[in-house]
Amino acid sequence: MANAINDADFKKEVLESDVPVLVDFWAPWCGPCRMVGPIIEAIGEKMGDKVKVLKLNTDENPSTATAYGITGIPTVIIFDKGEVVQALVGVRQEAEYVKHLEAALA
Repeated sequence: MANAINDADFKKEVLESDVPVLVDFWAPWCGPCRMVGPIIEAIGEKMGDKVKVLKLNTDENPSTATAYGITGIPTVIIFDKGEVVQALVGVRQEAEYVKHLEAALA
């Protein structure tokens, strides 16, 4: 399950996380974001507590989106120990997101 986060809790939830974190940067008006949403939800359910799967609405949280140079959505960024390990722009297959998360777990 992907939980919503905001600018205020980004540092605590993502940068200070003990496990790798996948953050889906999205907006409600974005058609491709609606395509990625169910994929992100499925990853959260399948990977359980090994990783965090979060969503950040870029319209409501422009500071974080700007800080990470989000210019196109959907953008999925995988963080490990507070560092960006992979950024994926556009709609991707579930297997590609999982591959990068598993690499962060290794």
